[in-house]
Amino acid sequence: MVEQNEPGGQQAPHDTHEDTRNTDLAGVVPPDGVDRWTLMRDVTVFQGKLILDGLRDLLLSPISIAAALIGIIGGGDRPGRQFYDLLYLGKRSEKWINLFGAASHVSPPSFDKEDAESVDALVDRLETVARRQYEKGGLTQNAKDAVDRALDAVNKGLTSKNP
Repeated sequence: MVEQNEPGGQQAPHDTHEDTRNTDLAGVVPPDGVDRWTLMRDVTVFQGKLILDGLRDLLLSPISIAAALIGIIGGGDRPGRQFYDLLYLGKRSEKWINLFGAASHVSPPSFDKEDAESVDALVDRLETVARRQYEKGGLTQNAKDAVDRALDAVNKGLTSKNP
């Protein structure tokens, strides 16, 4: 079982429960000791967090465009400062919402890898390919093929990391 991040190694209050499983289900072991009530609580909290996360995203989208425009038009010697400050605020709110925090109640599945690539890595690869093609005289069939190879490499990298 994954250790909880509570002081003294104690479980979080919602995890302390009496085993009230029906004897007919005695052979059924919930994953990592999570019972139905913990699951229902976690699903309910997750739905609330999804709503908060969606509202945050709904607000951040127009505000980020406005912040970028302010930075482009009147940014002076520090263009974009407002936009990047907003990104840090968004990052902070992401930690506060902790959308997937309940995942700590169970051991990670085999497909969960810490070193998995992110969308940022994919964008960086595609940008590098596009720049190289542009510097060679434009985007052509060669560019399409290079992008396809980059996407295939990413796909191969993702599937080869799975057991």
